[in-house]
Amino acid sequence: MKAKVLDLDRSNVGSIDLPQVFLTPYHPAVIHKTYVSLLSHSFQAQGRYTLAGEIVSAESRNTGLGIARIARARGQGFPRAGQAAGVAGVRHGRVAHPPISFRKIYKKINKKEKILALCSAIAATSRRDLVKRRGHQLEDGLELPLIVSNKIESIDKANDLSNTLIKLGLEGDLKRAKSKSRTVRGTSRRHGRSSGVSVLLVVSKNSKIMKLSRSLAGVDVKAVDSLNVMDLMPGSKPIRLTMYSQNAIDVLMEFDGFSTNFERKTE
Repeated sequence: MKAKVLDLDRSNVGSIDLPQVFLTPYHPAVIHKTYVSLLSHSFQAQGRYTLAGEIVSAESRNTGLGIARIARARGQGFPRAGQAAGVAGVRHGRVAHPPISFRKIYKKINKKEKILALCSAIAATSRRDLVKRRGHQLEDGLELPLIVSNKIESIDKANDLSNTLIKLGLEGDLKRAKSKSRTVRGTSRRHGRSSGVSVLLVVSKNSKIMKLSRSLAGVDVKAVDSLNVMDLMPGSKPIRLTMYSQNAIDVLMEFDGFSTNFERKTE
């Protein structure tokens, strides 16, 4: 199975044999299960003080006063006196069902399932129907998987990267991602901006282009050694438009399927 290799100006510079990983069948259920498992690893355990909202001298005044029999703060002559307290659903009351710190939120997954999901997700990047179903805009004649020469790894300026992606026929997808960019409330809380998802560049480790990740709206750069399902399926929606460098394809050639990352074999 061969694929074209494009230069930075979209000219054809030859062909390359695709790794065996691109022949993996598409398993959406396994991919989604792995995504959920990996997503849970980023969750932070939360908990509440067990007596929060209950440290108050409240008691019910019983019947005959024309008021509800709910517990009320004792005393008089201050604002808190007579207010409902110590129960859920009232002002300054306790939380009804607070989160607990010992809840099991870290989901585990079998190693073979994790590898199968990653291989299946990588193979799905060569399916044009899945990529377009996610919303990516591709020019006619652009073949998948999208493989470019190693020159792209030496790009170190965002403007050069933008011009290169436009020449490769991804201008429509870049505009789509930029049109979804918006300022969210999180900007005042140091969370940055929200944007659409565009192309994912998979390159070799320690490339110059690595520092340009997120320099363009929706464009991410990832080393093939640390590629995972969450990179290929943002929001658990298959499958992301992905571009590979020749060096990244060479690393995938050496993927033996018995490790969770793509490490080069040592003799």
